Amino acid sequence: MSNPAFGLFGQAVEYWTDAWQRSILMMDVLYQRGNERNAREHETAPHVLTFEFDTLIDGRTLERPCNYSLMRIVPPPGVVIDDTKRPFIVFDPRAGHGPGIAGMKQDSEIGVVLKAGNPCYFVGFLPNPEPGQTIEDVCRAEAKFIEHVASLHPHAEGKPALIANCQAGWQIMMTAALRPGITGPLMLAGAPLSYWAGVRGKNPLRYLGGLYGGTWLTSLAGDLGNGHFDGAHLVSNFENMNPANTYWKKAYNVYANVDTEAERFLEFERWWGNPVLLNAHEMQFIADNLFVGNRLSNGTIHDSEGRRIDLRNISAPIIVFCSWGDDITPPQQALGWLLDLYEDDAALVAAGQTVIYSTHQSIGHLGIFVSASVANKEHEEFTRSMDLIDVLPPGLYEAVFVEKSDDMANPDLADGRYVMRFERRDVRSLAALGGNDDEDERRFATVARLSEVTQGLYRTYASPVVKAVASEPVAEWLRFMHPYRLRYETFSDKNPFMRGIPALAEKVRAERQPVSDDNPFLKMQEQMSENITAMLDQYKHVRDNWVENFFLGVYGQPLLQTLVGLRADSGSVRRRIGRDIARESVLAARRTELAKHMATGGEPDGVIRSLLYVARSPEMRAADERAFAALREVRQRIPASRRVSLARFKEIVHEQNMILQLDEARAMAEMPNLMPSEPEERLRVWNSIRSIMTAAGELKGEAARRLAYVGELLNSPAAAIASAPPTAPDAALPHVTLELKANPLGPIPTSAAGVGADSEPPPFVPPQAASRASGASKGKGRGKTPK
Repeated sequence: MSNPAFGLFGQAVEYWTDAWQRSILMMDVLYQRGNERNAREHETAPHVLTFEFDTLIDGRTLERPCNYSLMRIVPPPGVVIDDTKRPFIVFDPRAGHGPGIAGMKQDSEIGVVLKAGNPCYFVGFLPNPEPGQTIEDVCRAEAKFIEHVASLHPHAEGKPALIANCQAGWQIMMTAALRPGITGPLMLAGAPLSYWAGVRGKNPLRYLGGLYGGTWLTSLAGDLGNGHFDGAHLVSNFENMNPANTYWKKAYNVYANVDTEAERFLEFERWWGNPVLLNAHEMQFIADNLFVGNRLSNGTIHDSEGRRIDLRNISAPIIVFCSWGDDITPPQQALGWLLDLYEDDAALVAAGQTVIYSTHQSIGHLGIFVSASVANKEHEEFTRSMDLIDVLPPGLYEAVFVEKSDDMANPDLADGRYVMRFERRDVRSLAALGGNDDEDERRFATVARLSEVTQGLYRTYASPVVKAVASEPVAEWLRFMHPYRLRYETFSDKNPFMRGIPALAEKVRAERQPVSDDNPFLKMQEQMSENITAMLDQYKHVRDNWVENFFLGVYGQPLLQTLVGLRADSGSVRRRIGRDIARESVLAARRTELAKHMATGGEPDGVIRSLLYVARSPEMRAADERAFAALREVRQRIPASRRVSLARFKEIVHEQNMILQLDEARAMAEMPNLMPSEPEERLRVWNSIRSIMTAAGELKGEAARRLAYVGELLNSPAAAIASAPPTAPDAALPHVTLELKANPLGPIPTSAAGVGADSEPPPFVPPQAASRASGASKGKGRGKTPK
C-alpha cells in the first residue's frame, strides 16, 4: 500500500522506481538469453532435454548419413522401468528449432512414458544437416531406429509406439508407409497432413504459398544460403501468426512480472531461440510436395526407387491429437487426409485401418506437446491405453476422457483421474469440422500449378545468377543479419553497451522496491498494455482478411485457372487417392479364406468373436478401458505358456471382425464349435465374457440381448439350438441357466471388448435364425486353427 501522506506524487515516485528497476531486470533477462543462445551455438549437439540419455545410433554413421540420432532416455532416480512393457520412441520436430521440446521438463511426453514404467527412446538431430541429406534418408534412418529399439525388447508385448510432434508427424507417417509392419501405434501431436484444409477467417497460414506466388522464394532462400535453408525463416512465419504475442505480450509479461517470470521465459527461449539449418532440397521437397502441392494424402509422392508413398499401407493404429486453439495445425489439417484416402467408414474398415482422434478445445500449437496439463491428462491417458489402442478393430474412433465419479461402475479398474473411452465415429462426420468446397480446392490447385511455372522460371533464368554470387561467407552474413538472430546478438555480451547490465541488475535486486497492487499508475500501465494488444490483434485481423481476400480473388479468376490448365474440363479438382487393385485383390482373397474357416479355430477365436458380436450393438459403440483392465486382470493370472501374444491377439481381432462382417448369423452359430465341450469349461468362459462386458456397467437393450444369446450358445450343444423356440429381437431376454461366478481363471488374451465394428451394426439375430443359417450340427469340441 502506498503512503497516503504523499498522495499522488508519492504513488508516482513509487511506480517510477519500480518501473526503472523492472527495466534493468528485464534487460538482464534479455542479456542472459542472448549469452545462453551464443553459448549453445558453439555446442556440437545443443538440446533442451532435462533427462539424461545414451546415444545408441548416430545417423551420421549410416550408409546414407543424416543428422538424426537415436538415444535411450536414462530413467531418473526412483523411476523403475519394466523392459517387458512396450517401448516408446519420441520424435522431435525439425521445423526450425532445436531438439528436446518433448522432454524439456518432467511433466512432458518423455516424463509421462517414464512415469508409466515403459522404456523410452528419443530421436533428435544436430543443428546442421549432412551434405546431400534428403527427407528420404531421414525416413530410412528412422526405420532403422525403430527396428533397433524393437530388437532391444524381444520379450515386450507390442511393437514400439511412436510419438511424433508437428513436422515429425508427417515424416513418421511417410516412414511407416514405406516400411509397414515395423511400428506399433503412431501418435501424431499437432501434425499437419492435409495442407490445404481449413476454414475461412481462421487459418491464414495455408494461403502463404499463394501470397508468394509459389515456392520459388524457398529456392531463392536455399540458393542465397549456399545450399542451406535457414530455419529462422520458419520460426518467423510462426511468430508472424500472432503479432500481439510476438511483439508485445510475451515480452510485456516478463517485464510486468520480472521477479517471477524470468526463469520460465528463459527456459522456453533456450529452445525457441536456437534455429537449425536444413539442406535446401530438403526444404524444397517439403514446400513443393506438402505445403503447396498437398501430395501426401493422395499418394502422388514417390521415393528414389519409384515406390509410391501410400498412407493406406500403414498397418498400425494412428492417433491424431489436435486442438481448436491451434492456428498452425487446425483439426481440418490434422484429420482431413482421411477424407482423401477413404470415401466412407466402410472403406476405412475394409482397409483394416484404425484411427483415433482427440480435439482439445483451446490449447495452442506448442501446448499440444509442451503443456504440463496436457501431458498429465491426454498424453498420460494415451500412454496407459496404448495396448488397448493396438488391438481395437478397424474404424474411426474419438477419444473421450470421462472424469471419475462416485456413481461410476468399477472406477478402480482405470488408473488416474479419468476413464478413457474410444467412441465410434463415421469418416464422413469429419466433413462437419469444416473445410474447402470445390471452388476453394480449385484455387489451391491453381496455386500448385502456378508454383510449378514460377519455379521453372526461377530455376531457368534466376537461379544460375544467384548461385554465381552466393558463397558460404555471404550465406553466414545473411543468417547473422536475420532479425530473429540479430535480436539475440544485440542483447548479449557481444554488445559492449550491455556489459554493465549484470552488475546493475545485482544492485537493483538488492534494493528492490516493488510497486503496490493498487497503484493507479500500475493500472494505467496495464490498461496501456491491453490497448496495444488490442491494436495488434486488430492489425492481425485486417491483415489476415486482406490475405484471404487476395487469395480468393486472384486464384479464383477463371482466366488464371484456365492458363494453368484447370478449366479444361468441369470435373472436380479434389484429388482422392486412386484405387489399388492389388490391395483389393488381397483383401478379397483373405475374406474368401476366412469364410471357409468360420467353424475352425480355438477358444481365443471364440471368445473374441463373442466379445465383438456383443460390441456390434448400437449401445456398445465404444471401447472402455475398464473392460480392457478387467480382462487384463484375468490374463495376468494365466500361466505365460497359455497366453496369446498381443501380436497374435491383434490378428485374431481383425480376423474375427472380418468374419462377423461376412456373415454374423452363421459366425455366431458356429461359435460353440470353437469352445471347450465340457460344461464347467464353458461356464468359465461365459463368466469371463460377462465380467469383461459388464466392467463399465450392466448392459441394456440389444447389447444385453446379444450377451444373453452368447450365454445360450455356450449353455446348449450346438445341435440343440436349431430346435430352440423363436425369439423376436424385442422379446424378453433369453433365459440363461449358466451360474454366474466371480472372475474365473481362463486362457483369455488381452481383449478389445466393448468396440463396435461397423458404422451401422446389423440387428439382433435370434438363435433359431442363426442356427438355420449355419447348419450347426457339425462336430462338437475344440476346433483347430487352419494353417
